[in-house]
Amino acid sequence: MEKGYAAINGTENGNNDDQGKGITEVHPHPKKGVLSSVIDLAEKIVVRSLYGSAKPLHYLAGNFAPAEQETPPHTDLSVLGNLPKCLDGEFVRVGPNPRFAPVAGYHWFDGDGMLHGLRIKDGKATYVSRFVKTSRLKQEEFFGAVKFLKIGDLKGLFGLLTAIIYGLRIKLGVLDGSYGMGTGNTALVYHHGRLLALNEGDKPYALKVLEDGDLQTLGLMDYDKRLTHSFTAHPKVDPATGEMFTFGYQFTPPYVTYHVVTKEGYMLDPVPITIPEPVMMHDFAITENYAIFMDLPLYFRPKNMAKGKMVLSFDQTKRARFGILPRYAKDDVQIRWFELPNCYIFHNANAWEDGDEVVLYTCRFPDIDLEMASGPVRKRLGNYRNELYEMRFNLNTGEASQKKLSESAVDFPRINEKYIGRKQRFVYGTRLDSLAKVEGIVKFDLQLEPEVGKEQIEVGGNVKGIFQFGHGRYGSEAIFVPRESDVELEEDDGYLICFVHDENTGKSEVNVIDAKTMSSEPVAVVPLPARVPYGFHAFFVTEEQLKYQA
Repeated sequence: MEKGYAAINGTENGNNDDQGKGITEVHPHPKKGVLSSVIDLAEKIVVRSLYGSAKPLHYLAGNFAPAEQETPPHTDLSVLGNLPKCLDGEFVRVGPNPRFAPVAGYHWFDGDGMLHGLRIKDGKATYVSRFVKTSRLKQEEFFGAVKFLKIGDLKGLFGLLTAIIYGLRIKLGVLDGSYGMGTGNTALVYHHGRLLALNEGDKPYALKVLEDGDLQTLGLMDYDKRLTHSFTAHPKVDPATGEMFTFGYQFTPPYVTYHVVTKEGYMLDPVPITIPEPVMMHDFAITENYAIFMDLPLYFRPKNMAKGKMVLSFDQTKRARFGILPRYAKDDVQIRWFELPNCYIFHNANAWEDGDEVVLYTCRFPDIDLEMASGPVRKRLGNYRNELYEMRFNLNTGEASQKKLSESAVDFPRINEKYIGRKQRFVYGTRLDSLAKVEGIVKFDLQLEPEVGKEQIEVGGNVKGIFQFGHGRYGSEAIFVPRESDVELEEDDGYLICFVHDENTGKSEVNVIDAKTMSSEPVAVVPLPARVPYGFHAFFVTEEQLKYQA
């Protein structure tokens, strides 16, 4: 494992010479003028005629509301308790934070990416927040208003007309589409000396963590023009080899394209993956020898908008398909497809090989409605069920099976990343309430059986501990940081770190939790000088990784 960590950290051989390659600086050229004004007028007419909702939008209310401005590095924050030495580095979380108010609807996936960072060094902490400086953000700042297409508008006749308006802006040169339209708002990964901000509708954005903890956007990562399509928000970095495995999905054939990026940062040739229809494939998984793709029936069907539906719709008549492909395959001829009952999956915990079987641990929805993350303020989300599952795929017999491991609702599963693709024991997931807010962090033991007959997630059986944030307090995805990175420790010997917001006081903080004991008393709490809205995924960049950034 030690060689793998050196490769990931960019420290192997001490060679960093080629790490500045593959990044394209983003300098879009949008245009104001008569054409822009005419299209704006047409948009206003469409909105007034077909949208007509003045209700407050759920994911722009409360602590889902965006932070109004960036926060430059705010140093010497107070620390309650002690920050362990292993947390020297930068804890970064990204999430949707719309720079401008929407012209009509809004979906939680739509907001501009904002980074929230906590720089820790020698027990001291600095907080910073910065937008991911995407082409989309730069162009909308040029106009001072929203101009790009949004998921929250892609429904019914209004969605069709909105798509046409966006197409006109691109075709007539009002917007510059040459750098993509992504937000960089979903997740983060570190590979080959680069921290990347990810959104599955675009290429990654390369970031740099400065010495004072500030976060700088370097540009669009295209791997020396070898990346010509979108890039998943959930690539996998193998801790033993230092390679990164990734894919992108498109709405035209080939619908999925798989890539391997070497530990030196070179992207190998694309491998098209054949599936029947374009789907939203948010995550995948790897084992030591395989990559696992999920062909789940959340389809991209523009014609559905003519029926008053969203452009992405879940087909309850289809079965879930899981494709297992040798990791270094040159094409998809060797892929094996397995079927299980209909479901949707946003996030996998891990996968590994067990004899003839490939085992996948994942958070499973029996069905999904993306409209639950848009629309007006509500008291609860309808039919929100998401449970931890074990899925097994037998490469010898071709059979597939699944087993439920938890009650609802659990998501954002994280592990000790030393075990990515390898057999491991503990999963740390978020416990969600009826509005998908994070009530607590749950520690699952995969070696134990779940208790039967429970109606909610409680300690007992395979639930080893729950860290509750308390009444009116909600957290976010928790990242596992090992107590020491260069020695063999027990798998759960380390800490969990996450952002927390107190709706009673309006204040935000960072909590550090003992991952082994799951004690109700945090190891450390860092009150923050600014409100941190609820967001998506996080990453911890170690001190060693910071030293070897490109």
